[in-house]
Amino acid sequence: MVSSNQTSPVMGFILLGLSAHPKLEKTFFVLILLMYLVILLGNGVLILVTILDSCLHTPMYFFLGNLSFLDICYTTSSVPLILDSFLTPQKTISFSACAVQMFLSYAMEATECLLLSMMAFDHYVAICNPLRYPVVMSKAAYVPMAASSWVAGSTTATVQTSLAMRLPFCGDNIINHFTCEILAVLKLACADISVNVISVGVTNVIFLGVPVLFISFSYVFILATILRIPSAEGRKLVVVFYGTILFMHGKPRSKDPLGADKQDLADKLISLFYGVVTPMLNPIIYSLRNKDVKAAVRNLVFQKRFPQ
Repeated sequence: MVSSNQTSPVMGFILLGLSAHPKLEKTFFVLILLMYLVILLGNGVLILVTILDSCLHTPMYFFLGNLSFLDICYTTSSVPLILDSFLTPQKTISFSACAVQMFLSYAMEATECLLLSMMAFDHYVAICNPLRYPVVMSKAAYVPMAASSWVAGSTTATVQTSLAMRLPFCGDNIINHFTCEILAVLKLACADISVNVISVGVTNVIFLGVPVLFISFSYVFILATILRIPSAEGRKLVVVFYGTILFMHGKPRSKDPLGADKQDLADKLISLFYGVVTPMLNPIIYSLRNKDVKAAVRNLVFQKRFPQ
């Protein structure tokens, strides 16, 4: 009995990715690379114009700038690893690097959930209480709101990552995923993961359930005020973001010997969709189609070409 508990520590993991579907790897490599470049360009431009153009120094664009920076950080923490996995038959990642990647992904996910709810509150105040908007959404208010989102996201990521990486891993060290996604890593634990299941469940309620309800109620009040939502596309993007993340993290699953390959592939592709498509759409839907942002981009380009 004693010897069975003496398991040698896992020094690294093997990321399975799409190795079981080699025909898809080259196609997805090109597709994900192009999407990643669009993410860097679109979000980078948005961050630049919100900093340089004083007309965009408002709470809404401050939150959008944070969202763009978050999307760049999130995709950079995972996409290069995913692209590399498409080029190599087996991708090995060290235990510490896996923990860092897990922390960054989880922190960005949790932070984005909170940022979206902050943006919904900003829309609510601007439309339903416009006279009080300068007071309620002053710089002394919206800066701590954004900062608290980052702190809360980082804190919960630290807790979840610590709980996951403290588990004993013995035998199988193959992660059936593109990255060190927490649910995929938990499947490899050779110990009781009930604490992790409860912890992830509570986190889901706080960082997914509560923001979804908050956003929904905010838009209900907005609808009651002006009978239409200012950005239907923005609402759709919120549905895309929360829909995919709820699917992936709604219920942590332990080892499932009955899991089919098709279901595993579907889970991977949905996770990939969430992690790449949503950050790519954020600047396009929220800002780059906005006339103020378009004007700021034109002014920035004009100043670069024709400096005074």
